[in-house]
Order: sequence, then C-alpha cells, then structure tokens
Amino acid sequence: MIVGVPKEIKTDEYRVSMTPAGVHELVVRGHKVLLEDLAGEGSGIANEDYLEQGAEIVSRQEIFARSEMIVKVKEPLPEEYGLLREGQILYTYLHLAPAPELTQALLDQKIVGIAYETVQLPDRSLPLLIPMSEVAGRMAVHEGAKYLERENGGRGILLGGVPGVDPGHVVIIGGGIVGANAAKMAIGTGAQVTLLDVNLPRLRYLDDIHGSRLKTLMSNRLNLLESLRTADLVIGAVLIPGAKAPRLITREMLTGMQAGSVVVDVGIDQGGVLETSRPTTHSNPIFEVEGVIHYCVANMPGALARTSTFALTNATFPYALELAEKGYQKALKEDPALRAGLNICLGSVTHPEVAKALEKEFTAPENFCCV
Repeated sequence: MIVGVPKEIKTDEYRVSMTPAGVHELVVRGHKVLLEDLAGEGSGIANEDYLEQGAEIVSRQEIFARSEMIVKVKEPLPEEYGLLREGQILYTYLHLAPAPELTQALLDQKIVGIAYETVQLPDRSLPLLIPMSEVAGRMAVHEGAKYLERENGGRGILLGGVPGVDPGHVVIIGGGIVGANAAKMAIGTGAQVTLLDVNLPRLRYLDDIHGSRLKTLMSNRLNLLESLRTADLVIGAVLIPGAKAPRLITREMLTGMQAGSVVVDVGIDQGGVLETSRPTTHSNPIFEVEGVIHYCVANMPGALARTSTFALTNATFPYALELAEKGYQKALKEDPALRAGLNICLGSVTHPEVAKALEKEFTAPENFCCV
C-alpha cells in the first residue's frame, strides 16, 4: 500500500502523524511511504531521519494523488477537501459531530474516514484518544495556572498557595482520562481539587487513589453551581465518544463565578462544555466572557509536539499497519475496535453518534466490511 504523510497545516499544529520508526516498519513489509517536505520539523524530526528509513519526499499534491491511505493528526481543512479522492482511506482525528461542513465535504468526496477518537476496545476504552487526553489533562493545569497570573488577566492566584495563605481551588468536570490526569497535576501543585462526574464507580476509584487530597462530587446542576462559585480554575473534561460534548455551563452560570477565574475547555474539539466556548489557537488562546477567562485551544497537545507525536504514534501506528497490511475491508471485519473508528464510508455516515448529532442517516459500518 502507498501511505501518505502530509504536513499538518492547522494553525499552530506541530505534530506529525508518523515517526521514522513507523516508516521503517511499513517499508520492510513492502509498503511505500510518501512524506511531505519538513512534515516532522515541528516535532524535531528531520527529513533525513525519514529518508534513512526509506520514505520518499514528495509534494502535498502528489501525496494526495498517489496515496491509498492518508495518515494525519488533525482533520482536513477546507483547502485539503478537494485533494481527497473517492475510496481513499483517511486515518486521523476527525471530530465530526460538531463539524457539519467537514462531514459533508468528506461525504461528497466519498472517502473512507477512520477517526482516532472513536476506535474503541471491548472495555469501552479509547486507545487512540488516551495518549492525547493524558497530555491535555496535564497541560490544562499548567495553562490554567499561567492565565491565573494577574498580568494575563487572572485573579493573581498561586494554585498551591503558601504557608498562611489559602491555595487555589481547581474544579474538574469529568473523571475520565483527561480529568484523572488533570487531578493528578492539580493535586501535585498543592491546590484544593474538586472533581465531578456522573459515574459513581469512577468517583470511588479516584477517591481510592487520591483519598482526602481529592474531593469527589456527583455531577448535578446544584453541585456544579456551588463548585463554580469558589473555583479559581475550572477544567472541562467531558467526552461522549463520537458525540458533541454536553453544554453543562451556561453563560448565566458564569455570572456567579469569581472575576478573573479561568476555564480550560479541553473538549472544545467536540464542541466544549461551556455555552460560551469557541475554538481558539495557541497564538491567540484566550478570551473573556462575564469576567471569566476562557482557554479553548482546539489542539492543546500540538504545543508539546515532540512528546505528543511520539505518544500519539505509539498508539495509532499498529492500526495504520493493520490497514496497510490487510486493506480497510479486511481490517475492519477482523478488528471490532478499528471498525468502531469508521465514521464516514463512501458517502455514508457510519458512526451512530455522528449521525445523531448532525441529523444524518446512519449506515452500520458492517455494511462496508462484513457482507
């Protein structure tokens, strides 16, 4: 199979979808890898590192024209829509539920769209989302702490406090991978940390790990309102695989928060948990609504590109190899986890949550691989 690795063009996106180790594994198995010039530069990987393992450096147009599978990090941008070809495999983060224009473009191009974020194992874990969720959860505390500084418009709070002065209060909404990693980092600063989730067994698990250092609450409107009133930093960490994130914090709720407090909406790729959220970039990461600073960068791990590239490709490459070795039909038929990642196929929406969010007809993925 001919596998294409284009350079990411999303603003402030420095990750790359394949490392030289991945190129090596594909080439020794008889596959060809086409790489765009300087695709790995943002992650500190030189062209020479790829060339030594057998990659071929070609133009962006040639990558899309020749490749049977395109492997990316982020979803295609409008200038890339027309480069995609019917029947071409697109293997990347897609986040289609809040993106009707992107979804329609992929339907029109009749590509085979496999989304990292919905590949799901039998235990319901999301193996290709976990590594970036780990990075984003840990990063959320660092970014939130930075924008709490007075010169950045924040309250001027040190999360850990000092002897004789109260620590900051971090409120985390969601106890999944993002929330658990955010809690770990926030506890490490010495902050007072509250985590809300609707999953009682998950709350028990986190309580067993952190004990009295973490306050756990069942997520309901009253508990959320009371937590927001004293929060210095709020981290939105809610995910429903393939679906739009639920809007849990309204504009009205912000009026009850402290001026200069910060919200980091990690789930902005799926629409975010705040009514007032909108995607931002690393170059222009924040805005203010009702006196509350919003940090809504849609590709947070892109700022830590080298760590994120290697963490991501450790997880994504085995599935890329499976697709290259077997072709998408056989790979999807034999691997239910990978089959759950199929969002778009030859003009049909093949993930139920995407279809529901965008009010599109749903076609079961089995129709394209198991007949």
